[in-house]
Amino acid sequence: MTTTPWKQFKQAARLETPEQVPVAFIVDSPWLPGYAGINTLDYFLLPDKWYNIHRGLLDRFPDAVWVPGFWVEYGMAAEPSAFGARVMFHHDRPPSIEPVMTDLKAWASVRAADPHEDGLMPLVLRLYRHAEERLQAEGLGIKMVAARGPMVTAGWVVGITDLMMGLVTDPASVNKILDTLTTSIIRWLHAQLETLRQPEGIMLLDDIVGMVSLAHYNEFIAPHLQRIFNEFEGLVRIYHNDTPCQHLYGAFTEANFDVFNFTHKVDIAAVKAEMGHRVALMGNVAPLDVAVRQPPEVVARHARACLDAAAPGGGFILSVGGGVSPDTPAASLDAMLKTARDWSAGR
Repeated sequence: MTTTPWKQFKQAARLETPEQVPVAFIVDSPWLPGYAGINTLDYFLLPDKWYNIHRGLLDRFPDAVWVPGFWVEYGMAAEPSAFGARVMFHHDRPPSIEPVMTDLKAWASVRAADPHEDGLMPLVLRLYRHAEERLQAEGLGIKMVAARGPMVTAGWVVGITDLMMGLVTDPASVNKILDTLTTSIIRWLHAQLETLRQPEGIMLLDDIVGMVSLAHYNEFIAPHLQRIFNEFEGLVRIYHNDTPCQHLYGAFTEANFDVFNFTHKVDIAAVKAEMGHRVALMGNVAPLDVAVRQPPEVVARHARACLDAAAPGGGFILSVGGGVSPDTPAASLDAMLKTARDWSAGR
């Protein structure tokens, strides 16, 4: 049976050792418009341009896995827009977001979002349907969808400062807010998955989790993450959190996700030792200091170091320590892909 990068990714997600270590990149509106040389507003507004950019990645980088791939997103705005957050669009970067109200008690009584009617979510669903139809005509398809997690969404909706203070001053309201947002996120992921013919995975992104203590994580956040990931048992479940928060990594192994994309600011060998028996690791080349600012030979050296430290024993996916940063040259991605091919061939 012919293997593919996606099949290799799934093997690694199951803690297996595929024939070649997969290489995966999280790409979205911070990188793609600049990579394609177009205005960010055109990237969002013109579906043919959006489609052609994503489709072109499959031909330009045939050995890469794109996570989630054909991602319909408006920066981080889809989830908070469903709750009335102010969204401001820009020509040269993703949208910025501002909360419209910071009263925790008022937010604690808000209803869960309806992804078919609220904010930008219906537009995302419609574009997913059109993209999936075009890909199916080529014998292709979208494998995965994504959502922002409850803490990062709460941060956009109520404001980071008020959210963090509320963990101490008004824990009951924070719990209600996070519960409502978790329900909304589960609905949102289901609605996206329903637009696909053969969905196989989800990705949840939540860096704000890394800003809390272990005690607050266990009290406020762990139940919500577990609820989300438990809901999608049987799919490949990726958790992205590139905040340096190694104090939480042991607890993360109980959240029931399969793949962890984490920061380059922690020692990958230590993370492999702590988590590698429970979840697959996806990283860990520095996205800015190395992938953007260094020549391909330096990128290759860092990629090889990651492979040497974390690939033996399986359960490893080479990537950058987070999403692909703006201005990352294609040559950096090429260097990582070639390094993984050479490393796998020589082991």
